[in-house]
Amino acid sequence: MRFGMVEVWPIDRWTRRQYPRTVVFVFPLTLPIGPGRSNNNTMTTSSTTINDVTELTRDGDVAVITLDSPPVNALSSIVRDGLWEAFRQANESDATAIVLICAGRTFIAGADITEFGGAAKGKGLGEVQNMMESSSKPVVAAIHGTALGGGLEVALCAHYRIAVPSAKCGLPEVNLGLLPGAGGTQRLPRIVGPQKALEFMTAGTHVPAPACLEMGLVDELATEGNLLADAVAYASRLVAENQPLKKVSENNEKVTGVDMSIFDDFRKSKAARKFRGFLAPEAIIKTVEAAVTLPFDEGIARERELFAGLVASPESAAQRYVFFAERQVWKMPDVPRDTPVLPVESVGIIGAGTMGGGIAMNFVNAGIAVTIVETKQEALDRGLGVVRGNYERSSRNGRFDMAEVDRRMSMITGSLSLDDLAEVDMVIEAVFENMDVKKEIFGNLDRICKPGAVLASNTSALNIDEIATATTRPESVIGMHFFSPANVMRCLEVVRADHTSLEVINTAMQTAKKIGKLGALVGVCPGFVGNRLLAKRTQQAQAMLDEGAMPWEVDQALYEFGFAMGPFQMSDLAGLDIGWSAEKSTGSTIRERLCELDRRGQKTSAGYYDYDENRTPSPSSVTEEIVKEFAAKSGKAAKTFTQEEIIERLVLPMVNEGAKILEEQKAMRASDIDMIWITGYNWPAYRGGPMHYGDVMGLDKVLARLKELQAEQGDFWKPAALIEKLAAEGGTFAAIPATPIKV
Repeated sequence: MRFGMVEVWPIDRWTRRQYPRTVVFVFPLTLPIGPGRSNNNTMTTSSTTINDVTELTRDGDVAVITLDSPPVNALSSIVRDGLWEAFRQANESDATAIVLICAGRTFIAGADITEFGGAAKGKGLGEVQNMMESSSKPVVAAIHGTALGGGLEVALCAHYRIAVPSAKCGLPEVNLGLLPGAGGTQRLPRIVGPQKALEFMTAGTHVPAPACLEMGLVDELATEGNLLADAVAYASRLVAENQPLKKVSENNEKVTGVDMSIFDDFRKSKAARKFRGFLAPEAIIKTVEAAVTLPFDEGIARERELFAGLVASPESAAQRYVFFAERQVWKMPDVPRDTPVLPVESVGIIGAGTMGGGIAMNFVNAGIAVTIVETKQEALDRGLGVVRGNYERSSRNGRFDMAEVDRRMSMITGSLSLDDLAEVDMVIEAVFENMDVKKEIFGNLDRICKPGAVLASNTSALNIDEIATATTRPESVIGMHFFSPANVMRCLEVVRADHTSLEVINTAMQTAKKIGKLGALVGVCPGFVGNRLLAKRTQQAQAMLDEGAMPWEVDQALYEFGFAMGPFQMSDLAGLDIGWSAEKSTGSTIRERLCELDRRGQKTSAGYYDYDENRTPSPSSVTEEIVKEFAAKSGKAAKTFTQEEIIERLVLPMVNEGAKILEEQKAMRASDIDMIWITGYNWPAYRGGPMHYGDVMGLDKVLARLKELQAEQGDFWKPAALIEKLAAEGGTFAAIPATPIKV
């Protein structure tokens, strides 16, 4: 998915009502439909210029209103004024119908960022919508590119909608912690029905025009490249057939006699489970309930009320922050946009284990052929079997047929020789974390691989600079740290080493984008960014056990915070015996004691938790006794923790470590750290990431609490110098300019 300009919509632009604050409103845009600003709309016979961006023309008896406000026909004041006046003139003319169409790459996309925070001027969006819907002549909205958010809400005020098959429609406000605020929650259910409207708005996805036609959101499909001609012909046919003016706001057929149980059922549905912690989905459900139970005007008032509440919420503020952060992550201060990108048409992967197989799937899914190398046939067969099993599971779930499974598997070549990687464009090493092994592999790759091949390591913590010393081409060596499971998790830490060339950096980042990952450029340091913060959180989780906290208390606090599970349940899932050796075990830690008792996690039905036959966890009396024993030995006073205290003990070390990473310039910006944790560790988006959490808490308060904990527990809690500085200046992490990774 590509994204267009950021759109900002002050509320009073839509409703002409004043609220105490403005709204940052941003939408993803799919661009373009073709080169330049042409969309083959050339069939007009007369023309009137309404203003600089709006043209009123005639094609026979049909009035054509064309918006041409590059780059995305945003709903700025000049566009709103132009629309209002054009509809007024079209209605006063002898035209029999009106077509609204946009020049350039897309239909109306949103509002204009240049108006953010300014005084209201010109016509309000509501006035434009009323002018459209109350037209005495049929209005046809002709859609290409995307009609998202406010753009779709404008189209919903037309009497009919026609779209080219490649067009997409959506109301993605939920992704920003908001709901459609220009009548979308009241009009959409009247077109597609309450159930479909709930799914449409809470998913926030872009729906292709053919699917929109099927649900009634679009009335007709046009021919690609012939939208204007088809729209004019459609409008003329509507007049000839004396079709009625379909005012969506007056159409109550699909919101009458609705079984109200659909709302509670939707709240309990599988789809709704992902809503935990998010406010906008429930608000959307309430607006659709209003569409069913209230007259249209009262439903609009309910929409505005709920919208205003969401705008003021910290959850929406965090989601809007994440939206911007995701776009910033690709911008590298010292890597020019015109830096060459090396071709990556074939990839070699060393290691067919869990990570190697998952990495291979990413490239195959993007249409890139893969060669996987293993040391033994048994390991290779097992790894390829896991990949096939994953694809077959997707086929059983209806994502594609078995022929597609075979096609994707045909793009993977198994091998037992590194020599088969001689001609690939990129190699990703994904063996176990042993520096000597990795250096040996890279030394062999240096001998085997063609000049210009990118040599990448999937290491999660080891020094890329040291790995590069095994080659004569350190400029080609880079880290590409995928997160497990690699075929699912979006995060990809791209690790810049001292000698990595700009071309290789840009190639790795663009490759990340091509395979659907969020690439975050980081520097070489132990654990890089993600695992470096994780280590601090893990250290404090264990420390709280020494003070008498139980694993399930710690996990529950993080679950309530928004994580899918806490560190101890996660350890049970992964296996407590990872890295544990019975021969070397001394019983000196809680984990060692559990492993010695053959409590190794879910796979043995016992770890920190006890597990039933369905792997459902429950607190363990065995673990409780061991924790109490170690707590008594620690010499620390036992205490009872509140959930707030647990979160503080787990998150503040992450904020502090993130500040140190910024000091060392191992991340380009604070928001990159947040995106790594959101996409790599499932930090809840409505909390914005650890650095955003620190900003929201207030860095003066963060500093004060760190100092208190330092006095109580020692220098683990010593505040980063950057926090000291920002707290003194009243600054924030978010305000720090992006800086190049220091090498």
